[in-house]
Amino acid sequence: MSEEPTQDRDQDQDLVLYEVDEDGVATVTLNRPERKNAWSIPMERRFFALLDEAAEDPAVRVVVITGAGRAFCPGMDVQRLEQNAQPGQSLNLQARVPMYSRRNMPKPLIAAVNGACAGIGLVQALICDIRFAARGARFTTAFTRRGLAGEYNMSYVLPRVVGLENALDLLLSGRVFDADEAKELGLVSRVVEPEDLLDAARSYARDIARNCSPRAMAVVRHQVYGDLDRDFTGALARSYSAMEFFAGSPDFREGVASFVEKREPKFEGLPPDFDPDEATRDAFLPY
Repeated sequence: MSEEPTQDRDQDQDLVLYEVDEDGVATVTLNRPERKNAWSIPMERRFFALLDEAAEDPAVRVVVITGAGRAFCPGMDVQRLEQNAQPGQSLNLQARVPMYSRRNMPKPLIAAVNGACAGIGLVQALICDIRFAARGARFTTAFTRRGLAGEYNMSYVLPRVVGLENALDLLLSGRVFDADEAKELGLVSRVVEPEDLLDAARSYARDIARNCSPRAMAVVRHQVYGDLDRDFTGALARSYSAMEFFAGSPDFREGVASFVEKREPKFEGLPPDFDPDEATRDAFLPY
């Protein structure tokens, strides 16, 4: 396969922006404000490449995802929708979108939903662990109103976030709802004024970046998402394995020492090769 032209690759760089601050908070910004950050294949490539970069960089501890301008992401670019709607067309699905679940990312993902969030844009918000929304931001699953079924695992994820009936309501109707209703449904956990949104999300991210063990956060995420599909006893056995994994560890020692000494902890960054499954794979019950 021939390599993409350099000019095209350079243009892709501008579709999603990336910056990392001194606290280890990476901000990933969807950057097509002239198109309200509508999703495109080049944007998709850049977005997931940056998530991979953040995952592998020990200096990054938390990732904040937001949109440039007044929208988060209103869904697939309409030109792409029109192309896919033609008879005989295949969606030419990119494997990364349906396969890249929250479970694959070892670091916390925080969404700062600054405006319209629909379809595949809502999918990207739902891969995040914590969601902040600007008051007035509008959401919709949109799929049934475009003649589509629940895409990109939405039928699995959404009921686990908002409950069965609420998920069916949002998926069947494709209706628009605002940030305050999203908070009532449990789809977002914080609603703040638009001008305060990014500062609020970054402040939360910086707090956990400064004070929480990257290894512990990676394992907690692995436990929570993995235990959604396990019974009580299986989850309990994994928790004992995780307890054994951290007992006497450098992170545990530093966590206790910083608490006793009333100072910020100095946890090491997450190594690129750290596998959270190491903490839970030897699940056992002590009785």
